[in-house]
Amino acid sequence: MTHNRRQVIAGASVMAMGRTLEAYAGPASSRSIIIVGDWGRDSAPYQRDVARQMDSVAGKMDCAGVISVGDNFYEDGVQSVDDVKWRTSFEDIYCGPNLKSLPWFVALGNHDYGGVPQAQVDYTQHSDRWCMPARYFKIGSSQLGVPDTDLFVIDTNALIAENFEGNGRMAVNLRSQDASAQLAWLERELASSGARHKLVAGHHPIFSGGSLHGDTPDLIRTLLPMFKEHGVSAYLAGHDHDLQHIISDGLHCICAGAGCEARPVRMVNGTQFCASSPGFGILTKASDRLELQFRDDLGKILYRSLLS
Repeated sequence: MTHNRRQVIAGASVMAMGRTLEAYAGPASSRSIIIVGDWGRDSAPYQRDVARQMDSVAGKMDCAGVISVGDNFYEDGVQSVDDVKWRTSFEDIYCGPNLKSLPWFVALGNHDYGGVPQAQVDYTQHSDRWCMPARYFKIGSSQLGVPDTDLFVIDTNALIAENFEGNGRMAVNLRSQDASAQLAWLERELASSGARHKLVAGHHPIFSGGSLHGDTPDLIRTLLPMFKEHGVSAYLAGHDHDLQHIISDGLHCICAGAGCEARPVRMVNGTQFCASSPGFGILTKASDRLELQFRDDLGKILYRSLLS
């Protein structure tokens, strides 16, 4: 359910604790990357508003690209590289003069599995900015354009056991996927990465105070120990339609699933900030530090904090 903006902001919708940095501007030399998820709704009002603010950020900050954390096309993904949704939910929406030149590094969400997931992989060959060379992949620091920072994009749909059950569209589309192979790949790549900052992006959150979904037990079991062992700086996700920053065992869990709507959210163990507001996240690398920022659909800065 989409919430009226006046209700979202007037209620107890924004909660934060810990250190915020409203005055911190960062050094002159820095690179940023935008994080957005759960966005593809055929030009819904909040989607256009968020896209407009993303373009504004891209024009004011030195942005390396966009990380999309899944649910790229509602309700049921795309059927082919020629699907009209490529135009109505992506090309004609994220078309601002600053945003249209940025690469998008894209994860698959559960709604994307309602269509033909491979079509989103294949669109990489038809687009100058859509980057999904496989259902899970690594973008090294030089390609990402953020110094000493590696990005690992994963397909969390294949890591949740219940998704394989039954004969629904998702289960059918997942039958060709090998969760063990993906986890083994991720472990190898994380272990071999020498980057100071390792970012992992997937659709489902590990920890979340979202009203509809919340924590994902299978990811707590499989991903959290691996991330701790290999020094992952932050895990980026969506699925819950809100903005969150949670710290657990030194791992920064960032939810930016508010690309076109907002749902209620609550504070849980480790919550530093949460907001029921349409919006997006920004990670900025300056020297050896990472800063997280959330902005809403009107461009207001809701939260800023140093991650390291």
